[in-house]
Amino acid sequence: MSAEDRALGALYGLAVGDALGMPTQFLSRAVVRDLYGTVDRFEPGPDVNEISRGTPAARVTDDTDQAVILGRALVDGGGTLDHRRLADDLLAWERRMVATGSADLLGPSTRRALTALSDGAALTDAGRWGDTNGAAMRIAPVGVATPPRPLERLCDRVHDACRLTHDTTIANAGASAVAAVVSAGVDGADTATALRLGVEAAVYGAERGNYVAGADVGRRIGWATDLVAGRPDDEALDLVYDLVGTGVATQEAVPAAFAVASLRPDDPWGACVLAASLGGDCDTVGAVAGAMVGACCGYRRLPADAVRRVREANDLRLEPLAEALLALRRTS
Repeated sequence: MSAEDRALGALYGLAVGDALGMPTQFLSRAVVRDLYGTVDRFEPGPDVNEISRGTPAARVTDDTDQAVILGRALVDGGGTLDHRRLADDLLAWERRMVATGSADLLGPSTRRALTALSDGAALTDAGRWGDTNGAAMRIAPVGVATPPRPLERLCDRVHDACRLTHDTTIANAGASAVAAVVSAGVDGADTATALRLGVEAAVYGAERGNYVAGADVGRRIGWATDLVAGRPDDEALDLVYDLVGTGVATQEAVPAAFAVASLRPDDPWGACVLAASLGGDCDTVGAVAGAMVGACCGYRRLPADAVRRVREANDLRLEPLAEALLALRRTS
């Protein structure tokens, strides 16, 4: 597979996982089971879901939209982020969502940081307390644009992408882990090898940003993948939901995504299906797992019909974005 195929696998894997998880986001696992059993097709947002009700099937959420916003900001800056422009782009995106009546808006850390910025906080201070999974959910473009070695440089670039809204040790650990898996996948690594590099990157990432209290992300990733190893799908997903957690905390969502990826290392669609069936913040878990396994397996391992439906339901233009991010990677 070419780097182009793997880069597209990362971006479309993210979008497919996000869109599959859209109708089930923040529902309990019991409700997801009652509604769908296994979420193995795109569904519209159901009436019971106050966030996604009425959203058409195959529509992505903030996970994909914000990843695209970050990716385009990287490309337009020649690999250097203009944080003020990124802030403006995120706020403009939210205004568009509000105008369409969407309840899918900025996450808690991003909202807090951008509010602080509007109130006069310095760019270097706005993300001081951002520790949720928003950094990890949108970091895949940094992994596409940056080689995996030296790992410290990759983590430095992740930190720069996190600084505006998620400038904390926990958020950097989670985002570095995800970016490293994507980057290694684009470089040709298989999923198992890339996941191991992700754990290593979490250690480096945790050295960046402002300290906040919380569990060690890298060690929780290792524990979560060991927890589900060899388990039947339903049992594994119950363990992820009950013990690892699928909330917005980085130390829950990122290990959950790694656990799901480890269950379907050669099947990005299968990883997205498992994530969407979890409940909780499963659109983010699906986006992260889909990006990681998609990068390692490539675009062609995603079902052509699923890619077509995501293209038709959203204006993402991922092909030129992947090409531009790879151009940055070749000059790194």
